[in-house]
Amino acid sequence: MGPLVDMDALGVPGMIKTDYKQQLSLLQQQLALAQRDIQALGRRVLIIFEGRDAAGKGGMIKRIAEPLNPRGARIVALPKPSDVETGQWYFQRYLQHLPAAG
Repeated sequence: MGPLVDMDALGVPGMIKTDYKQQLSLLQQQLALAQRDIQALGRRVLIIFEGRDAAGKGGMIKRIAEPLNPRGARIVALPKPSDVETGQWYFQRYLQHLPAAG
């Protein structure tokens, strides 16, 4: 990771923008290569980003997923858990969104 700069208005440290863009580009390339290799091997990968509202998940996911082939990647945004879902294991909410075997 690049060097940290001063805290922002909320007291959160950040990276210098040029370092951030360079690191993001490198990670995006690695992810795209990993996607290609995973598909070539016939494997499947599930990545779950779980967080509170306004935690920045949407922007982060968008930036990370930009280079992915959309034929091999799917992004699903789930609403707030229902009362029933709140009492379940968190991954149970995702089961209905997973592809069938085959």
